[in-house]
Amino acid sequence: MSGFVGVLVSDSWLQSQFTQVELRTLKSKYVSVRTQSGRVTVGDLPPVFVKLKAFTEMFTEDEIKAILGESYKDMNGELDFESFLRAYLDLQSRATAKSGGSKNSSSFLKATTTTVHHSINESEKASYVSHINSYLADDPFLKKYLPIDPSTNALFDLAKGGVLLCKLINLAVPGTIDERAINTKKVLNPWEKNENHTLGLNSAKAIGCTVVNIGTQDLAEARPHLLLGLISQIIKIQLLADLNLKKTPQLVELVDDSKDVEELLSLPPEKVLLKWMNFHLKKAGYEKQVTNFSSDVKDGEAYAYLLNALAPEHSGPAALDTKDPKKRADMVLAHAEKLDCKRYLTPKDIVEGSPNLNLAFVAQIFQHRNGLTVDSKKMSFAVMMTDDAETSREERCFRLWINSLGIASYVNNVFEDVRNGWILLEVLDKVSPESVNWKQASKPPIKMPFRKVENCNQVIGIGKQLRFSLVNVAGNDIVQGNKKLILAFLWQLMRFTMLQLLKNLRSHSQGKEGKEITDADILKWANNKVKKAGRTSQMESFKEKNLSNGIFFLELLSAVEPRVVNWSVVTKGETEEDKKLNATYIISVARKLGCSIFLLPEDIIEVNQKMILILTASIMYWSLQQPAEESESNPSEESNTPDASSAASMDGDRETALASEVSNLAVNDAASDTADTTPAQLVENEESSGKVEGKDSPDWE
Repeated sequence: MSGFVGVLVSDSWLQSQFTQVELRTLKSKYVSVRTQSGRVTVGDLPPVFVKLKAFTEMFTEDEIKAILGESYKDMNGELDFESFLRAYLDLQSRATAKSGGSKNSSSFLKATTTTVHHSINESEKASYVSHINSYLADDPFLKKYLPIDPSTNALFDLAKGGVLLCKLINLAVPGTIDERAINTKKVLNPWEKNENHTLGLNSAKAIGCTVVNIGTQDLAEARPHLLLGLISQIIKIQLLADLNLKKTPQLVELVDDSKDVEELLSLPPEKVLLKWMNFHLKKAGYEKQVTNFSSDVKDGEAYAYLLNALAPEHSGPAALDTKDPKKRADMVLAHAEKLDCKRYLTPKDIVEGSPNLNLAFVAQIFQHRNGLTVDSKKMSFAVMMTDDAETSREERCFRLWINSLGIASYVNNVFEDVRNGWILLEVLDKVSPESVNWKQASKPPIKMPFRKVENCNQVIGIGKQLRFSLVNVAGNDIVQGNKKLILAFLWQLMRFTMLQLLKNLRSHSQGKEGKEITDADILKWANNKVKKAGRTSQMESFKEKNLSNGIFFLELLSAVEPRVVNWSVVTKGETEEDKKLNATYIISVARKLGCSIFLLPEDIIEVNQKMILILTASIMYWSLQQPAEESESNPSEESNTPDASSAASMDGDRETALASEVSNLAVNDAASDTADTTPAQLVENEESSGKVEGKDSPDWE
């Protein structure tokens, strides 16, 4: 299993949309057509796609031809393999829409990106424009373009530069993007725009957005349905940011005992919002249960009861007495405005049951008046139930990483959501194809406890096959929610995934299966890269305290792409404040290049060696995919900025550059033998108790 070399796609986003099983199947179909005809055209696809399991019961060959005809005017146009994959994804989106749902609709974040309809909702567009006009009116860069007129395409025109998306992300989760890394010149060239889009997409993933079927080219073209779907997610994250016990410990009032608190911790924010709404509705005498933000609120009655309960000083019986739903909706909105809730939706949106806009409306009411009391006894209990800072950071990192993989399920809370084993099996299937025996797996909801144990036992079994350190660990430890064990397993899984990606690149460049990539290889590559760039700093290990100032990583980023670091904004990293400035900048610059990373500035400042390793490996992975002249030229000069016309020549040099770089990774056998000690062996040597209890990572030097 560990020796498998998969099908590689140069676009890392596109690669992430498929399992290796799917890629191998589609590659064989593509090669078969090309072998028979000498090339693959759009017209060749319908008879191929109609035989695939995903489409055979969903479309006829003529229907597939008609769908493809909407995107491709020339049916004789030649397709490369990546275009073939994109055509497949487009058809898959249509299949999802036709079936009336998505396997990925476990939360609003997942649903908004996988329900791909090419028509846009003008009410939602107007609401998002209003939000942008309100919150970004004073932004130094954007204020000259605001307010946006929702009746025009000004929103899409503004989004093409990439700045708007970055600013919205920082609104949703302040500090996610270091604004010094955003290209904000008055006129941006294509390279700079692409950097902004790359930074925006990778940062969107880093705050929990699902960006399935969205690439930088989609943002450069401002494809309306994809852009609005992403903006919708970002705004929802902003509006729902306080719906957790850490930000609003008063939410503990919604539950009665510790078991209910655990359940509350595991709920996605929109479910917490529903629970909060029903809590107040029950106290107000409303007899129905609100289960969604669409059909259950479209008559406006629930809103009238809710606002009467939360703000009786502004209320009256009029909204409940009226029989006209539209008039009631208008009264509800007028009532909400007295609480300073901005009017982002219309009475028509309420009556028609627009789920996104109604959710945003209820979230606004919660922000302005949640109606919860301050019970110091209960609140202190809620604080005790939340994780410490380091555990919370690691949970966040692994949650975002899992959600970025494109698996069917969506993780809201790692410690709760992995306990039945299903999500871990999905991740293992993604990163180690064909490792899971699905016939022996039970899909949620799982009522019988032993079925959960069976799933988790298979997870542990696969982990041992992958040489994870799992001494005396059983599936029941995961079912019981042992946080340290879960974090230890997920760390080894993330590390394995990164090393496999690097190994596959090496094997692809050399045309044969190579030796496993080790932590020592990554360390050596990084030091060599910095040294060749004429810099003097070196990294002795991934836990070296001097790394906290960030200088080494800035020099490494500058070595792989000279134009990406603006040295005028870099500090010496001598004070804690300066270290944080550098760490924040490093993360944004890495994402701007194309690295998909989920660490926080604190991980660099505190030199969290696990996250330092992943950061270095991610930069290495990006660098090894770049053509030779990118690293050798000086793209800071305008004339050297590549555009679309140069893409082909750049791709043509990729193989040579990659082969050259990875051939330098070889370390002598004597040195390698020590460095090649597996994580399993290292942890086992340190474990006197014979069982991993989530201890600090071993010294992988």
